[in-house]
Parts: sequence; C-alpha cells; structure tokens
Amino acid sequence: MVKIIIKILIRRILPFLWPQFPSLNRENISPMGMPAAAKPTLIFTYGTLKRGFSNHRLLQDMMATGDATFLGSCRTVHRLPLVCGPYRVPFLLNFAGRGHRVSGEIYAVSTAALARMDELEGLSRGHYERLPIEIELEEEGKVLEVEAYYGHRSYAEEMWRRSGEEGYNCYTDKVARGYVYRKDRPQDLTFLDQIRLFLSSDSQPTQPEYLTQ
Repeated sequence: MVKIIIKILIRRILPFLWPQFPSLNRENISPMGMPAAAKPTLIFTYGTLKRGFSNHRLLQDMMATGDATFLGSCRTVHRLPLVCGPYRVPFLLNFAGRGHRVSGEIYAVSTAALARMDELEGLSRGHYERLPIEIELEEEGKVLEVEAYYGHRSYAEEMWRRSGEEGYNCYTDKVARGYVYRKDRPQDLTFLDQIRLFLSSDSQPTQPEYLTQ
C-alpha cells in the first residue's frame, strides 16, 4: 500500500519537475516512477586504449570506479582499414571491404565514461567519429553491433591513400613502434594540423631516437 501511495505521489510531482530538470523525461522513468539507469554503451577498442598501450590507463581508471567493464577480445566482422597516421597513432577507417578483419577489445562503459572517451578521441574537434560496427567475440563467436572511434571522414580517404591502401589486422607493439606520446608532440600544432602535415608529406616525420625506442 505504501509503495502504491509513493508511486502515485511521484507521478503527480514529476510533471512539475520536468521543466526544471529536462533530463527527467518520460523515457528515463522506470515503472516505479524513479529515474531508470542508462544502459551501458559497448565500445570496440583497437588501438592505444587496449591493454598494454598508452591510453589504457583511462579505461583502468573507469573500471576502478565501476564505469567500465572488459567484456573480452574480439575482431571485426567485416574487413576494415587499420592504418597509422602521424606519430604512429592508429586510425580505423570506415571503408568496409578494404583492409583486414581487425582485432581488438570490447568494453561496456557508462554514460560518464563515454563522455571521457569522446573527449579523449576529440569528437567535438573532428579528430575521430563514433559510429556503429559489427564485431565477433573470440571465445563465444557471438556477433554484436557496438560502436567504435573511426578516423574522421574529412581526412579518411586521404589517410587510406597515404598508407598505400594497405592496413594492419592488429595494432601490436611492433606496429606501434615509434609512437609518440601527446606531451612529446609539437604543442603549437593541433592534432588536425599534425594530420594535415602527415598527409601532405612523402614520409613519416623523423622522430628523435629516444622517442622511437
């Protein structure tokens, strides 16, 4: 009886709260009248966010707070180009049928974690774009539609040509050799500037020896 009364009161109060709190829309309300938990987003990682690579510490931080969960190793259902741009930064290009089936890892992330990943990948700055992708879990063989960060369409075709229209099936330590951390890159250039310079050059910019070891 008490639960029924509470439910009725919540239903009567919520319409007055919606103008002040737009996020409390009807789609986010559970049958009991309380805000429903958002479903996690499944993200396919193929580069520096993978275990053992430079940006994985972000996922480690989010797993420690319960905002991310490792679901397993996987690879793409379709062939896609995986190439390296400036400073051996990896880019997955949205050209199905080119390249190879790409290996990576799948994570379930919260809304807050997704926002942090979007910021890392520069979505608002046109560095990458988050789009659907089909992956196959290695152990189960199950196919899932998830999301991945692709190199932005504004430079993707040029990046593919710049790579000789050849890609990798996995971003490994060998492929990543020569990777330069963000703090060691020119600070007077934006990442898009670095991409444009890479695309307009005939070869990968020479790095100091200590950065390529």
